[in-house]
Amino acid sequence: MLKNVVAVVMEDVHPFELGVACEVFGLDRSEDGLPAYDFALAGARSGLHRTHAGFAVDVPHGPERLAAADLVVVTASSMRAEYPAPLLDALRATVERGARVLSICSGAFVLGAAGLLDGRRATTHWRYTAELGARHPGTTVEPDVLYVDDDPVITSAGTAAGIDACLHLVRKVQGAEVARGIARRMVVAPHREGGQAQFVHRPLPEGDGESLAPLLDWMRHHLDEESTVEQLAARVHMSPRTFARRFHQETGTTPHRWLIGQRLLLAQRLLESTTEPVDAIAARCGFGNAATLRHHFGRRLGTTPLAYRRCFAEPAATVAVRV
Repeated sequence: MLKNVVAVVMEDVHPFELGVACEVFGLDRSEDGLPAYDFALAGARSGLHRTHAGFAVDVPHGPERLAAADLVVVTASSMRAEYPAPLLDALRATVERGARVLSICSGAFVLGAAGLLDGRRATTHWRYTAELGARHPGTTVEPDVLYVDDDPVITSAGTAAGIDACLHLVRKVQGAEVARGIARRMVVAPHREGGQAQFVHRPLPEGDGESLAPLLDWMRHHLDEESTVEQLAARVHMSPRTFARRFHQETGTTPHRWLIGQRLLLAQRLLESTTEPVDAIAARCGFGNAATLRHHFGRRLGTTPLAYRRCFAEPAATVAVRV
């Protein structure tokens, strides 16, 4: 269930990260056939809270408002040694009764202070991952990912990764059609895999300054073709070693992992929007056969293609499959 959503506002809250929660869950999009959430702001106390940008936000509720929430989004604020005990108690109670919590950027430190990251995987902005691990040694901190879903605790990296985590949860709970509808209104990508790298170490390649973007576009349009690193390198007139290094600089991953990710995204779209057999989808996406598709689907997404289709297929596709 995802109907009642509360965004936690701390003193010195970061406006953009707060805005992410407000944009995803705080707007009434029912005229577009999308769900309208019962959305509220709550803090350790009600009243005005100063933002990191200098203006104030009026927060109408205290921590008691968390008791009715299906989801509590802990937005980013300046890190501190201690956090308000009533708020930490309310967060623990949220998870204990079966609801979810989601942090954006440094909001992970609030969840950590509440003990909700103990024994879990988590992430935060790459600048703070070492500090998160030092404060919470019982947490497996993943420094390079966009978000981590260790249900019922979801943590995300900075800024736009918060959008990715929120849309991921919407997709998981309410289906791909709802997530796509919200993303379309926000003019953002409807789905980015959580395991993508947070950042690229050297966003501009060294040397002649040419980007691999044309090659990546070619690869997206030829996912059903097998290409070795040597063949891809030859297309951009590089040695395989230089190409592999340049590819990692621009994408944050290897050619093989990037290609598998793109093939899975295409498979997801086809499972959601068509009634094609899994074997046919596997061939179109470059996996060759259903067994290989199932292997990568399970490894990356933790489910099977048929189970994914049952959960996320558009209504017309679902009816056709059942018939």
